[in-house]
Amino acid sequence: MAKIGLYQVDGTKYQGIPFPNLALMQISSYHKNKGDTVEWYKGLMFAHEYEKIYASKIFSFSPMPEIPENMIIGGTGIDFTNVLPAEIEQQPIDWEIYPNTPFHYGFSMKGCRYKCTFCCVPKKEGNPRAYNTIDRILTNPSGGKNLMLLDNDFFGNSEKKNSENNWRVNIERIIELDLKVCFVQGLNIRNITSEQATYLTKCNYRNSKFNKKYVTFAWDRWIDGKAIRNGIERVINAGIPGENMQFFILIGYDTTPEQDLERVETLKSMGCKPFVMPYNRENRYQKDFARWVNNRIVFNSCSWQEYNKMPKKVNVNQMVLEL
Repeated sequence: MAKIGLYQVDGTKYQGIPFPNLALMQISSYHKNKGDTVEWYKGLMFAHEYEKIYASKIFSFSPMPEIPENMIIGGTGIDFTNVLPAEIEQQPIDWEIYPNTPFHYGFSMKGCRYKCTFCCVPKKEGNPRAYNTIDRILTNPSGGKNLMLLDNDFFGNSEKKNSENNWRVNIERIIELDLKVCFVQGLNIRNITSEQATYLTKCNYRNSKFNKKYVTFAWDRWIDGKAIRNGIERVINAGIPGENMQFFILIGYDTTPEQDLERVETLKSMGCKPFVMPYNRENRYQKDFARWVNNRIVFNSCSWQEYNKMPKKVNVNQMVLEL
């Protein structure tokens, strides 16, 4: 029987702690099923106590940890093409290592229809495909009625209607079970259909804290403006008001400051909530612009020109992401 260490190097925070890491949860199940002891890695000075240490690094910009000889480190922050071995990928997730997490968590599909150059999902996951049913995701003893889906293109899974988990089957099951659902990665509004928007209105869609009723989309490419505006109109016509829509906005990749401002002002004029995500977290303009938009009290009380003249100190890591 071996002693196995788990190390979550980084990750988006949820109420002060990192979101559950699916890969580490499957690794934990795999080793527990072999009779091994699994615990959280206690640090470099204790590395010799473990037969293996599995580390997961999600973001490329997070600091690299010191790596002892018995550590295996993976994740998109290391190489977005790496995957778990098949015997681990097939394991159920182990909720014991994240006790009292107040939601169920997982993918109903993987992949994406688009090939955005700033995004690793198409290269890592390929074209959209079914991955799991809603019922198979509902495994957390403390998850209750809260479901957080990690799908990058939920409506992209358009397999035959009699498939056990195409998007219609999955969303109908979400509605049938009266789940509070958070599409945490956002939905694609560029080509959302009236049928999909109508289904969405029937969902109890929520933010990541499950305490506010809104759904997240994205407007990352300025050139998609017409498709975005048309999509917003379809969603509003289906019955979801603009105030219930949040939009991720990528800046600093291939857009100008003028195009960044146009996007946030367009969304504001349509009643939607913009949320800016800097491509370069060290760039002064990107940090300042994100700080202005993402502090909604400030955003609604002064213009960018007014804000930009104010003396300020900005720490982009202190921005609060309200998904």
